[in-house]
Amino acid sequence: MDVATARREITEALDRMRVAYYRPVFDEWAIVVIGAKHGGIVAYHGMRAAEFVDHFQSDVALLRAALERRPLGTGDFDFVARADGTQHDAGLKIGNTSYLVLNHTAKTMAEIRTDPRWPHAEPAFLALAERFRNDPLEGI
Repeated sequence: MDVATARREITEALDRMRVAYYRPVFDEWAIVVIGAKHGGIVAYHGMRAAEFVDHFQSDVALLRAALERRPLGTGDFDFVARADGTQHDAGLKIGNTSYLVLNHTAKTMAEIRTDPRWPHAEPAFLALAERFRNDPLEGI
């Protein structure tokens, strides 16, 4: 999969989640490539474009720790239950060295999961993970 297709897949999945949850589950996301020659952040969607790069290392710290606890294959993911504010809530490995990081800037995953609509939104996230498992992001 190329970056343009990945962006479309992510946007469509998050839209399906929003419809099922009746509001956005994640209001910010980025495609990040580890060791990338172009700075690492390949795509960003959210309200903090101007400050996202400057705060990325601190905002991703809790998620990075969660993702490093076990080896991940493409399509594997993890959530951080109590990452609040601009700290990233979810990470999905979408390629050999690429990840999708997601955040809800006003809620934690613990709060999102307590909503009775979460089980209706979760299948769209799982389908997105499976999509990348079957067709990883490549060529970056």
